[in-house]
Amino acid sequence: MNNEVLAIILGGGQGSRLFPLTQHRSKPAVPIGGSYRLIDIPISNCLHADIRRIFVLTQFNSASLNRHISQTYRMDPFSQGSVEILAAEQTPDNPNWYQGTADAVRQAARHIVRYDADYYLILAGDHLYRMDYAELVDAHIDRGADITIAAQPVSADAASALGIFRFDRNGQITAFEEKPKRERLDEIGRSIPPGATFTGYADDKPFVASMGVYVFTRDVLLEAIEADGATDFGRKIIPAALGRYAVHAHLFRGYWVDVGTVASFYDANIMLTRRDAPFRLYDPGKPIYTRARFLPGARLSDCTTRNTIVTEGCFVDRATIEDSIVGIRTHVQSGATIRRSVLLGADFYESDEHATTRGGQPRLGIGRDVVLDRVIVDKNARIGDGAHLVNEASVQRADGDGYYIRDGVIIVPKDGVIRPGTRV
Repeated sequence: MNNEVLAIILGGGQGSRLFPLTQHRSKPAVPIGGSYRLIDIPISNCLHADIRRIFVLTQFNSASLNRHISQTYRMDPFSQGSVEILAAEQTPDNPNWYQGTADAVRQAARHIVRYDADYYLILAGDHLYRMDYAELVDAHIDRGADITIAAQPVSADAASALGIFRFDRNGQITAFEEKPKRERLDEIGRSIPPGATFTGYADDKPFVASMGVYVFTRDVLLEAIEADGATDFGRKIIPAALGRYAVHAHLFRGYWVDVGTVASFYDANIMLTRRDAPFRLYDPGKPIYTRARFLPGARLSDCTTRNTIVTEGCFVDRATIEDSIVGIRTHVQSGATIRRSVLLGADFYESDEHATTRGGQPRLGIGRDVVLDRVIVDKNARIGDGAHLVNEASVQRADGDGYYIRDGVIIVPKDGVIRPGTRV
């Protein structure tokens, strides 16, 4: 499959729903699981399927993503494999930035078509899942499909945030609706013929949603993206393709989540700490790859931990940590209590000499006697001694001094500083 499939990973737009995590980086570059980045998920899935020609399309804050990819995915120089960033660029034909997912592919097509590939695999850069793309492509070929869409049964609550299929009695897709409202979902549920393929999967998951993972036959993709007004796959390309092309759904039964919001990002990370987690980054057969940093093992001194992931290079001194992720190079000082929190770590160690000349700022990491509950601490943040970030008032959205609250979760941004004694 190495050369017949070319993967295109969509980096997304400004990522406002993940602000402030996307304030200084694109969505695919957001850290997850303590030592990984979101972009590592689709790239790792590609490599396990022996798909080694990969493009990543992005336009916002791409420096961090570009650096991570160049330092992580260095293919065999004797192969044709590569992972390449294609940032939005002005050209004589088009001076505009990407106007949507399909428009991103259209603008990048002049680079992509130079490669001889029979099929294009279109992926999102902000999803968490482990999928066998080889199985997906094989199903596409076996059915003689023009377009194959990975699909998953979902509940009514989740369906309103996703693209929902409708099927006929033979299981063929007859309609596709992007993010239908709840009342519209009731109409869709009544209109599905009993016994149709992909329907009635379970009483608690009566709808079938698109995962934003597509396989296109080469000529079909190039033709579809040139259609007038075709700026987005979910809203434009797929609905227009029904009845014109052979469009099939491929059912995926594993764990999958879109981590494009603060709430979903937080929940996905906390899920990883559970003993019965439905998704594990350390699968022995298909691991998730990331940058090799050559850091020492984590050092914990007289600590109490429960359901916690502590990554490499950390130093934790006499702290209590529960249901949390402690990212790379995190320094937690004595007396700290951390619950249900996600610490993204640090890009560097702070020397003792620098720590004494930092102009009154707290030391890098988590200070003494700090209390954190439902907090995301972005990279290189400084939490001063005695700070309590617990959101006792259950505020859903606010901007504070050195922090933000989104979806009820307190977020300390990258390089943020929380002054000693702060109470939230």
